[in-house]
Amino acid sequence: MTAIRPLVAGNWKMNGTSSALGELVALRDRLEKAPLPEVEVMVCPPATLLSRAASVLAETAIALGAQDCHPLPCGAHTGDISAEMLADAGATAVIVGHSERRIDHGETSETVNAKARAAYRAGLTAIVCIGETEEQHRDGETVDVLTSQIQGSVPEDAQGSNTVLAYEPVWAIGSGLTPTPEDVARLHGVIRETLGQVLGPDQGGATRILYGGSVKPSNAAELMSIPNVNGALVGGASLKASDFCEILAVYRSDSAT
Repeated sequence: MTAIRPLVAGNWKMNGTSSALGELVALRDRLEKAPLPEVEVMVCPPATLLSRAASVLAETAIALGAQDCHPLPCGAHTGDISAEMLADAGATAVIVGHSERRIDHGETSETVNAKARAAYRAGLTAIVCIGETEEQHRDGETVDVLTSQIQGSVPEDAQGSNTVLAYEPVWAIGSGLTPTPEDVARLHGVIRETLGQVLGPDQGGATRILYGGSVKPSNAAELMSIPNVNGALVGGASLKASDFCEILAVYRSDSAT
């Protein structure tokens, strides 16, 4: 294990109604019977379930995250949700800059940076997402894209205690495809180096870097053993407690990194 405590966060995206809370109950019950003290577990359901999920997870070791926030604390922004509202609903973290927000909603790194600052303002951890598209990957632009996104999206005063980086190659999300272990190791090394340049070596070295993009039970152990991979941001495989627990189980082995 590294000195950084890993984080495995499940991003439910736009999935889940009241009936999905049963999966949270199942996850809670399984982890209460077989705790995983070496890894932090988080679930990020849609905003409509946050307060009820907080009740299900109360007094457990499972953290609750949200999927997006507005940069401002309040105002005339119909349909938006502030970081303060998320905290009030029971969240302790929020995902910002996910590729689906960058692509579907045209969010820039400047916007993501403002949202990360909003998370800090509300006392939340910001899970800042970065990643290259298939075209950028094909054109050999991955390193430049990741470096630019980190420099633009991560506030200069971010700390390892309130910030997590999640690298998700856009072409791998939901596709069943993943980069090779060698590519993941190389790119996470680049991310670590860039974080050190932006935040300084202490905070850059203390910031968790998650891998995301078609993480599933069959590849989790290999991905989580790669240097500078401090956990995972899991999409579809987090919707079922049984699948999510299989991914978490890789941290029962001393070989996980």
